[in-house]
Amino acid sequence: MKNGVVIVGAGHGGVQAAASLREEGYDGPVILLGEEAELPYHKPPLSKTFIKDAEAKPQPLRGEAFYTGNNIDLRAGTLVERIDLAARRLELAGGGALPFDRLVLATGSRPRALPLPGAGLAGVVSLRSLADARVIREVSGRVEDAVIIGGGFIGLEIAATLRAAGRNVTVVEATDRLLGRAVAPVLAAHVHRRLEAMGVQVLTGTTVARLDEEGGHVVAAVLASGKRLPAQLVVIGIGVVPNVELAQAAGLAVANGIKVDPRMRTSAEQILAVGDAVNYRHWFTGADVRLESVQNATDQARLAARTILGHEDTYAAVPWFWSDIGDMKLQMVGLALGGDRHVVTGDAAENRFSVYHYAGDRLIAIESVNRPGDHMLGRKMLGAGFSPAPGLAVAGPEALKAAFAEFQQGNPAAATG
Repeated sequence: MKNGVVIVGAGHGGVQAAASLREEGYDGPVILLGEEAELPYHKPPLSKTFIKDAEAKPQPLRGEAFYTGNNIDLRAGTLVERIDLAARRLELAGGGALPFDRLVLATGSRPRALPLPGAGLAGVVSLRSLADARVIREVSGRVEDAVIIGGGFIGLEIAATLRAAGRNVTVVEATDRLLGRAVAPVLAAHVHRRLEAMGVQVLTGTTVARLDEEGGHVVAAVLASGKRLPAQLVVIGIGVVPNVELAQAAGLAVANGIKVDPRMRTSAEQILAVGDAVNYRHWFTGADVRLESVQNATDQARLAARTILGHEDTYAAVPWFWSDIGDMKLQMVGLALGGDRHVVTGDAAENRFSVYHYAGDRLIAIESVNRPGDHMLGRKMLGAGFSPAPGLAVAGPEALKAAFAEFQQGNPAAATG
């Protein structure tokens, strides 16, 4: 392949795709295009350690020597305007074209916009990039009041971080509970209580009508009820939108993400896609899903590289996620879609418990708070296809470990995650 593989997107998925191509023995050209003029970096710390420490620096995904040492042509600050499918080339912003033999789209997602009067004011930001995190860090260091619009993971991580730094923080969530798309009600209620105990004001079933300003800077969030919340910093975190525009304009199949098959191939055989922007039929649930996680992006990138090298593996990774909110480490494994009951183990009063989700008698997901052992065992069990009875989960980790060990002895070929 004289033109090699071009990867659009230098986040977790794109960088892993480049690394995996070399690890799998691909010796042709690898070109990695990133929109930001930065060395590719870890994004999860941006909502936590980065914004609370004025001296913190971004954490590179790989050192600069990795790219040069592996002959990966990293082109930061490069924007792709169009995919010319017939000619197998990319048209770049500012002119120029880049031919490819195979193309990997790792275009990720962007924060969902909020059509709100005042959304364009200084001091109003969504967290997508290092530049956004720098704004939040700089503004939060000199204000007293912050309002977070949206009760998802990113918003709550930021809320806890700002409150720990002494800011007055209010979370405004339009639905009736926090983390509505992400976790079970019992876990969401626990997070709600812990945040309030920290001093974060949490308003559910509430919307913001407008943002007020003075001199072009936000000074308050006005609720639909008319109540005015002082705010010199407003962070909007109401979910994300997959970046599918390039794919869609090129005629690729798109439906809540770029559609891919179990080998990460799009509807055009020479183009693959991975990460937040991808929609695929999940092997475990049988449902079409689009997952927004580092694990999903990197595992799909590894598989995409193998597909390019001619392997025929299909995607069968067990999904897992995490979030650090104040003194709560949340870890989730599996997908609770289709679950019809759950059991709770541990002690919420001690801020250490797990929720085991079942569909009938089949274990499909585990959500944990400060129980990393439950999470790691869950990854192994789900990966091996072991489904303990609900009563066994309630019996505790030792009983689960023993039952899983017995299962493995009887199924030596079972994967262990």
